[in-house]
Amino acid sequence: MIRSMTGYGRAQKQIDGRDILVEIKSVNSRFLEQTVRIGRNYTWLEEELKSLVKTKVSRGKAEISVTITLVDGKKADIKVNEEIVRGYLEAMRSYNETAKEGEYYYLECDVRIPAQMKWSSLLHLPDIFRVEKIQDDEEEIRKDVLEVAQQAIDAFVQMRETEGEKLAEDVRSRAGYIAAQVAVIEQKAPELTAKYRERLYTKLSEILQNTAIDEQRILTEAAVFSEKTAVDEETVRLKSHISQLKNLLGQEESVGRKLDFLVQEMNREVNTIGSKIQDVEITAIVVDMKSEIEKIREQIQNIE
Repeated sequence: MIRSMTGYGRAQKQIDGRDILVEIKSVNSRFLEQTVRIGRNYTWLEEELKSLVKTKVSRGKAEISVTITLVDGKKADIKVNEEIVRGYLEAMRSYNETAKEGEYYYLECDVRIPAQMKWSSLLHLPDIFRVEKIQDDEEEIRKDVLEVAQQAIDAFVQMRETEGEKLAEDVRSRAGYIAAQVAVIEQKAPELTAKYRERLYTKLSEILQNTAIDEQRILTEAAVFSEKTAVDEETVRLKSHISQLKNLLGQEESVGRKLDFLVQEMNREVNTIGSKIQDVEITAIVVDMKSEIEKIREQIQNIE
């Protein structure tokens, strides 16, 4: 199926205490270019994300954005640094003898704070808490992120295919119009060539009427020159290019570059037809065909 090079896909899911958001977007490019935006702690996932996208995309400038947020907030394990707290309390007790015996608050860590003291008195003091970072399970993160990324890629590819089919329909329609105009030229070209040959013969006869030249020679020269204005070969090649273009639009593989080449060849044949046939009606047809070919060229710049 024909795919556009522009697209967007998004997927979000909460797995294993993490909220994972993956977004993929792309624009036109001659080749496949990929960039990954992800938190510094997860840069080791970049190459796997690129490889995953590469299995579905062959052309385009793609940007993959990954956001990972801890839902439960457990990024670190925080514990009371008992030795430091005891040290502070001992220093406080040495200057505070007013606390009554037995009036204490008790902590689970078995550190006792005099009743008249509050936690706010301790929180501003340095090093009373010990922060131990929880080690990430990389294999778990890898599995979860790639799962969400696959969902985003599926949505991304679906959008590219939908847009690609619209492009293909437009290109087929314009190619059909060009084919119809080629048929008109094929119908008129022989008549125009014959008229051109007659006019050329008449003109040569007038110029050479007082010269002893074989009439058959005049006819031969007129015929040879008029044949140079025939466009049979160009119309045959043009029809062949149109047929190939339609066939390519039905293929599953990436065909953008092949289409670009065919459009160049179509334009070449139409230009040749325009230069050979000096007729007002045909000239107008050639102008229309060139306009349609240019529109096709613009559309296929978006095709993968």
